[in-house]
Amino acid sequence: MQVIEDLKRLLRLPDFRRLFAVRLTSQTGDGMFQVGLATLFFFSPENASTAAGVAAAFAVLLLPFTLVGPWAGVLLDRWRRRQVLFLGNLVRCGLTLTIALLLLTGGVGPAVYVLALVTLSINRFLLSALSASLPRVVDGPLLLTANSLTPTLGATAAGVGGAIGFAFGLLLEPGRGKDAAVLAVAGLVFAAASALATRMPPDLLGPDRRADGAALWRSVRTLAHGLADGARHLRGRGTPARALAVMATHRFLYGVVFIASILISRNLLEDPADAAAGLRTFGAVLAASAIGFALAAVLTPVLSPRTGPHAWIVGCLALAAGSQVLLALTISRWAFLAGALALGLAAQGAKIAVDTIVQRDTDDAFRGRAFALYDVLYNAAFVGAAALAALVLPDTGYSRAVFALLALAYLATAAVYGHRSRATTASLATA
Repeated sequence: MQVIEDLKRLLRLPDFRRLFAVRLTSQTGDGMFQVGLATLFFFSPENASTAAGVAAAFAVLLLPFTLVGPWAGVLLDRWRRRQVLFLGNLVRCGLTLTIALLLLTGGVGPAVYVLALVTLSINRFLLSALSASLPRVVDGPLLLTANSLTPTLGATAAGVGGAIGFAFGLLLEPGRGKDAAVLAVAGLVFAAASALATRMPPDLLGPDRRADGAALWRSVRTLAHGLADGARHLRGRGTPARALAVMATHRFLYGVVFIASILISRNLLEDPADAAAGLRTFGAVLAASAIGFALAAVLTPVLSPRTGPHAWIVGCLALAAGSQVLLALTISRWAFLAGALALGLAAQGAKIAVDTIVQRDTDDAFRGRAFALYDVLYNAAFVGAAALAALVLPDTGYSRAVFALLALAYLATAAVYGHRSRATTASLATA
């Protein structure tokens, strides 16, 4: 298969291999960390059994990065990105081990929530750095394949880490010790990712122009101007701004489905009193989504060059609409899993194309800010989805009307984006 051949070509690039190793290791730790949080916040018997409870937990976990993210953009365009990967993972190691210690000594309290928020915020910062760094180690036609494979295999690594954390937890007695042990192992994996980052030269990942301490402080103080410059750059280039807008919309709609999936897994398809069974069912949903992600990694580099990235995004949005039509018709277990697979394929396929558009059409001097803004929109959309889900979803998570409206929203987004993309192509052809 072409994708296998392209992967072999990518792995022949030593700098790509080193960056890829950091991503895989870091995201494996992410998976373990997130499984620990999911057990604590969503699938413990006393927590998050209602739509409002799940939505509030997601808002608490994601809203801080919406505020932190803009600072990340300024720093990613001025700090050495390799150092960001090294120090960020090292700090995450320390925070995660601290959370594990707090669980052993005092259980879940405000300090655990605060440290979890900080750790997740750093995670999004690191993912922005990884995306902004990729064009520094890959160029030409292989960049599309790299954008297809690295986020998808990174997500797969997170899934593997989650599965390891889940399996590891099954071997231990339920309680604080189990959750603390899973988080402690995740902290050690973060330490390994930090060590792997040191194999790359400090200046390899850019940016080409860095500020000294005084200039950096001035940049932080003039954050609003820096972000405005980045936004104007994206808008002026046209295609990156529209790609970010469509991905934010996609993420908003996906967030509603994701929260519904937690509630359906816990309160509809399983006995609400059996949180462990709900976690297993939701794990099956995540596995189906992971299969969709893997299919996106295979299909996108094959089909997107033939259709063009804009038409591919429209097709992914149409597939997402189909997944919601299926759920509006039936909530049987097979339909639930098939919808998760289709939506995973649609979400990841669109994201790969959006990543490529933003990387290709954004100057390197603005790329860090572009991906930080990307992540801010990504998380803000999910927070908005959490608020909407709390209002419109029942505690069982299932509403035919909601899924039908989600399908219509996906189709409307596809139609608007397709029209704007065709208009841009036509204007360029006549210019």
